[in-house]
Amino acid sequence: MTLKMLNLYAGIGGNRKLWGKDVEVTAVEHDENIAKIYQDYFPNDTVIVGDAHEYLKNNYGDFDFIWSSPPCPTHSRMRLNHKKKVYPDLKLYEEILFLQHFCKDKLWVVENVVPYYKPLIEPSKVLHRHVFWCNFDIKDIKIEKLGTCKIKKEREFLQEKFQYNLDGYTGIDKRKVLRNCVVPELGKHILECSND
Repeated sequence: MTLKMLNLYAGIGGNRKLWGKDVEVTAVEHDENIAKIYQDYFPNDTVIVGDAHEYLKNNYGDFDFIWSSPPCPTHSRMRLNHKKKVYPDLKLYEEILFLQHFCKDKLWVVENVVPYYKPLIEPSKVLHRHVFWCNFDIKDIKIEKLGTCKIKKEREFLQEKFQYNLDGYTGIDKRKVLRNCVVPELGKHILECSND
């Protein structure tokens, strides 16, 4: 049976990179330029340029597995170093609560960064630089820290590590897009844990 998966805030598909071909994926990304890269790398996936938060609310019933990676900048520990202070974007917690109460018969996971504050909802797991909320058990896994390569520029290092070549694309911050990727091995591990 093919697993119908919803990949919200898909970016260029770091989490999706190692899911294989036995899945039917619908990816939602709000940035048209980033969605183009995703579509180029995953031509068999359905890619929707739009609001992932609204798409979840209106379409959650159509999927077996939901992966949501809401934007993390307002939650990141890096926020403490910014001169401009902003409120944390609470859509993260809206989605967790929505999935907890309306998607009990589906597999789901919400991924974000380790926040600068104590999470308002206790996470299911903390792995690598990520916090996960989900309705299945995530096993521990050792993932190599990203770090940076002193010889190469960070963007080139990340392109090589994740096997994405963004050289021909314009209209995006390539380093930021790559830094926002979930490490592909971690994305594969989460999917495999959902099958246990």
